[in-house]
Amino acid sequence: MTTNPTPTPAAWTSTHPWRGIMVATALPLRDDLSVDHDAYAEHVRWLLDNGCDGVVPNGSLGEYQTLTDDERARVVRTAVEAAGDGARVMPGVSAYGSAEARRWAEHAADAGCGSVLLLPPNSYRADEASVRAHYAEVTRVGLPVVAYNNPLDTKVDLTPGLLAQLHQDGGVVAVKEFSGDVRRAYEIAELAPELDLLIGADDVLVELAVAGAVGWVAGYPNAFPASSAALYRAAVSGDLATAVPLYRALHSLLRWDSKTEFVQAIKASMDVVGRRGGPTRPPRAPLSEADRAAVRAATEKALADGHR
Repeated sequence: MTTNPTPTPAAWTSTHPWRGIMVATALPLRDDLSVDHDAYAEHVRWLLDNGCDGVVPNGSLGEYQTLTDDERARVVRTAVEAAGDGARVMPGVSAYGSAEARRWAEHAADAGCGSVLLLPPNSYRADEASVRAHYAEVTRVGLPVVAYNNPLDTKVDLTPGLLAQLHQDGGVVAVKEFSGDVRRAYEIAELAPELDLLIGADDVLVELAVAGAVGWVAGYPNAFPASSAALYRAAVSGDLATAVPLYRALHSLLRWDSKTEFVQAIKASMDVVGRRGGPTRPPRAPLSEADRAAVRAATEKALADGHR
């Protein structure tokens, strides 16, 4: 029996700007809960300088639901300017209405962004026809669209079959898979082999990398970009001897990305490592004392072990 050599993993390119490590950026807030745009710009540059490929502003980690329209628009402009290349910016364009989501996609196109990230309708449990119409409305803008499957929060499940339909409809080039069911990766590949699979939850990184993921919409690189980049690149290249020990060392942090308090936890880790995370806007409440202590302990251990 002959074996084929392991293929080189797909990497970030300007023609496939949704691939690689796209960090869902936390948004630094001042104590008065205003957006610190200068700190955000510096954070974007720091992520790119430490091995990440691009950024995703205005995702749920960026607290987009609490931003005014002016703040949300400025966050995108700040990210593009700081990145120095709009192709490295994939804004979240999710909104309650399809017309509003399309308007945010148009804003992203005008800003020079390379792609956008879009949830299905999230104000009600939409049926498949409504989901397809929603994505069709946004893909008319012309930017590549990455579908975001998060059935835990949206109550709309982008199943492998529905994803294949969205891809066939045109414009949906990839999926950020956050269902937690790593078995889906293989069915997605069977039904839509040209649809890119992106790791959507930090704590299933290795499992989805082994299953063929070509990107990671990532949370914990906000605090540990260099170690996260080393982990991702080892995992997608099949170097499990490197990836698995790194994964074990960081997993006590990575699993926070799949918890309700993920925004607060990642910001707390950022504060511990010397980045500006800051508070969260209501209705997100501060971490409990027990959770804050757990995040701090895991973050300090990772720092002591040399992770950056």
